[in-house]
Amino acid sequence: MKIRVICGASTRTLEVDSSTRLDECVALGIETSRNQAQALIKQGAITLNGTLCQKCGLRLTADTSISIALPPSTQAKPTTQVPEMAITRIYEDEELLILNKPPHLVVHSAPSVREATLVDWLQAQGVMLSTLSGAHRAGIVHRLDKQTSGAIAIAKTNAAHAYLSQQLKDRAMGRYYVALIDKPLKEPRMIACNLARHPNNRLKMANIDAMGQHSTAARFSQSVFIPLINTQETSLLAIKLYTGRTHQIRAHLESINRHIVGDRLYGYSGALECRVMLHAYLLYLTHPATHKQMVFRAGIFGDMLQCAQEIFGVKEFDEAIRQDEIVQAFNHWDSAYRAK
Repeated sequence: MKIRVICGASTRTLEVDSSTRLDECVALGIETSRNQAQALIKQGAITLNGTLCQKCGLRLTADTSISIALPPSTQAKPTTQVPEMAITRIYEDEELLILNKPPHLVVHSAPSVREATLVDWLQAQGVMLSTLSGAHRAGIVHRLDKQTSGAIAIAKTNAAHAYLSQQLKDRAMGRYYVALIDKPLKEPRMIACNLARHPNNRLKMANIDAMGQHSTAARFSQSVFIPLINTQETSLLAIKLYTGRTHQIRAHLESINRHIVGDRLYGYSGALECRVMLHAYLLYLTHPATHKQMVFRAGIFGDMLQCAQEIFGVKEFDEAIRQDEIVQAFNHWDSAYRAK
């Protein structure tokens, strides 16, 4: 059956079956994630044949017209006092902003968060932000854990947000991470498993396949880990995600008895007292307006840089993290993933 989706000056006609839900049609119509479509529905941004509808799971009938009123981008003031933060802007234009997020900074607010967040800082800077994910997550297309540093993309407009979200879903947008771990990894390793909350620690995610358990909330996950330098005690890894699950890298490494240096939650027991030594080093995407493929590099912060250079040597470390070498190291795995 045919469903018409109207968003601003754009109209699309979708061919869907009779079991299709409203949130699925909204997501398809504006090329965004289902979560963001559900947020728009709950915000009252959707009308069906002129009538407001806030039921995400509503089954549609033939010849239904869906109208979507995207909320305007925002420059709202932060709700908490924002301290001075030295955050590097790697790239910026009218559609998007690429930042190098420092460690120890929460990306967006949550009930348990009391300190200023990256969103608060963006609003204090007067940056125009998309609102597809709601006011408290304004501009946030994807997130990084508090202690994880590195490249993060911020959407300034709702159109850019929708475009980038679809890329994230299709894995056309992603990141290459680097990490220090507590035991050497001798050869590249692909880990594919179901992740769910750890049965004994709700703060953690776990490879429940390796634990011999089952959960209806489990989600498939896949990562590739490539050692760049090894010593007898540790490895510098390059990591690429082929799915985007909470704590995916940390949980995958724990399942093979490896731990990121500093990651006490997931089992690191070494002598170093530091934050989690994980950094989103490279970010790749297609620009939402120009459709040009772009790669951004986020410089590694001093704490992790000093630690790595002391372990591996300055010259050896600099050679290991060359951008072209890291990207090429995953070519085989990328081809295998696309061939599925």
